[in-house]
Amino acid sequence: MPDYNFYDSVYQVVRLIPPGRVTSYGAIASYLGTKGSSRMVGYAMQACGNANPPVPAHRVVNRQGLLTAKFHFGGDRMAEMLRSEGIEVDGDQVQDFKKVFWDPAIELAM
Repeated sequence: MPDYNFYDSVYQVVRLIPPGRVTSYGAIASYLGTKGSSRMVGYAMQACGNANPPVPAHRVVNRQGLLTAKFHFGGDRMAEMLRSEGIEVDGDQVQDFKKVFWDPAIELAM
């Protein structure tokens, strides 16, 4: 059974990712203090379809910048959503990944 408190925590972080930036499953897990739970972050992203307010799950990619969840969006929708925010995607790979990477541990540091 999914841990909805964890999912809600993930969603809160993902909602803070600005348009034109991406982060990784692992960066979110690490920020939440659950470093080894990248896969659980992925499960949360799969389950966020009806979350309110909406969760910009298209801004979460794997640690190399690959659109590993693209099949959940259907066709090239994930890449199209990223491109509409100014992120260059080529062959399911975010270009200039380090430049557009948003690290919650840095960006949300108090």
